[in-house]
Amino acid sequence: MATTDDSFNGMTEHCEECELETLHEVSVQIRTESIKQENAQFSREPYRVSECQRCGNRSSQRMNNA
Repeated sequence: MATTDDSFNGMTEHCEECELETLHEVSVQIRTESIKQENAQFSREPYRVSECQRCGNRSSQRMNNA
């Protein structure tokens, strides 16, 4: 689970690479999931992207599982 701390801009989360609670930069990205051009406008989904500021490991998770 992510927690806020007294750092300047970030959240601490468990990093699977570092095996520690480290500072992460967290953002939301809209990704197109369809490879067909005619359906691309209907296939955008939000993803939570987290990047460890210690080792650079990135992970993403789809936010909408509908």
